[in-house]
Amino acid sequence: MSTPERALLVGTLLLAALPAFAAESPQLGTPITPAEMAAWDLSIQPDGRGLPAGSGTAAAGKAIFVEKCQACHNEEGKGQPFDRLVGGQGTLASAAPVKTIGSFWPYASTVFDYIRRAMPLVAPQSLTNDEVYSLTAYLLSLNGIIKERDVMNAKTLAKVKMPNQGGFIIKYPEK
Repeated sequence: MSTPERALLVGTLLLAALPAFAAESPQLGTPITPAEMAAWDLSIQPDGRGLPAGSGTAAAGKAIFVEKCQACHNEEGKGQPFDRLVGGQGTLASAAPVKTIGSFWPYASTVFDYIRRAMPLVAPQSLTNDEVYSLTAYLLSLNGIIKERDVMNAKTLAKVKMPNQGGFIIKYPEK
């Protein structure tokens, strides 16, 4: 029997045995429902695809920040005990780069995505879409990227040009 014939035979036997393997599994967990999957399907693309309905302003974001974020990121995102969120523009090429939303992050949609998924630290995914848009607007405003009165939503956030957007190199570009 040749090598390709042997490989085909082994493959056929394995396919035939799969139901038996499944029957012998420990039956842990339950299949995920479409509704459960949708709750975790939060991906947002750099161009804004996937941004949800809702809107917010920096003014609304400031109140939310004081209540839910300031304890970790200090007044106006100055940092301590956790990451500094504001400033640092022009420092990336220096000996002491300051990586913040305004100096390092390449896309505003990434800021929204991260806040929605991971913040606040003690209650991730607890913010409404409007709260996340407002917090994103507040942080972009503090960094001088948008004006304080600009309304952020799926259309406007996707159009925000971040200062370091061109600072990243795509290692594996699409063909």
